[in-house]
Amino acid sequence: MKASPVFKSRSLPWLLLVPTLGILLVFLYFPVIQSFVLSLYRSNLFLGTQRFIGLENFRNIFSGTLAPGFRQVLLQTLLFSGVVVVSGLAVSLALALLANQPVRGARAYRLLLIWPFALSPAVAGTIFLFMFNPEVGFVNQLLNVLLGVKPRWLDTPALAFSIVCMAAVWKNLGYNIVFYLAALQNVPAELGEAAQIDGATGAQRFFAVTFPLLSPMTFFLFFTNLAYAFFDTFGLIDIVTAGGPVGAPPFDHAGVTSTMIYKIYQDGFGGAANLGFAAAESVVLLALVAGVTVLQFRFGGRRVYYGGA
Repeated sequence: MKASPVFKSRSLPWLLLVPTLGILLVFLYFPVIQSFVLSLYRSNLFLGTQRFIGLENFRNIFSGTLAPGFRQVLLQTLLFSGVVVVSGLAVSLALALLANQPVRGARAYRLLLIWPFALSPAVAGTIFLFMFNPEVGFVNQLLNVLLGVKPRWLDTPALAFSIVCMAAVWKNLGYNIVFYLAALQNVPAELGEAAQIDGATGAQRFFAVTFPLLSPMTFFLFFTNLAYAFFDTFGLIDIVTAGGPVGAPPFDHAGVTSTMIYKIYQDGFGGAANLGFAAAESVVLLALVAGVTVLQFRFGGRRVYYGGA
């Protein structure tokens, strides 16, 4: 017997989609189009001037006097995103495995692991700013007592970059742990027991049984963490380092903790207030994220295991 259609009218599904499509149009597609249009102009926020210059902003990004700074920030963004995504997923999975153990007080442990995600990026940045303050920070006070050293965490380029990466990973741990815990609790226990009976060690059971079953969740978390590293770390970076410090050549064209999203803000609303150039950078960032997403779906998706037990 042929099933009757859910919607008897072809126009009804589109009518129900109108609110969603309206929100997407106003808050997503229209701003993207406006950014591309603005990238074709030399526009100054403070002076209120605007002049059409075609693709000159894009030429300046890749070959003009501003190109070295853009290349540096692009490299830093890729490095920062890679560290945050890989480290964040690895640490989150390790903590989720520990929190998934049947021990007394497991709920309290899980709550303590998850709560950092409830903090805003500004609050998380403030915590790390005070912790690693060279003079009064807890970390330097402890190091001074134990080792007699007080590193300049926020003034030294390599240390500042490490602190920002650490803060970004810590801020997003709770989000990843929640999803990994849910995925771990859906892994059939009998699979691990069967592997144990066959003589598999704990590491072998994890990599041969547990981790493949977690691949759909890891695939999902990869994209959410990538979006977080590209876009949602702005407030944290602004509080902790404000994009600085400037490093030695060839990292002397911009602050070593500046990412693409932070540079777009600086170029658009900072000293030069060049909205057109910032818009061109945002278009490049959008293309970069889209490219990474396409590559991940094309090649990474093949390793995702969706089968059941």
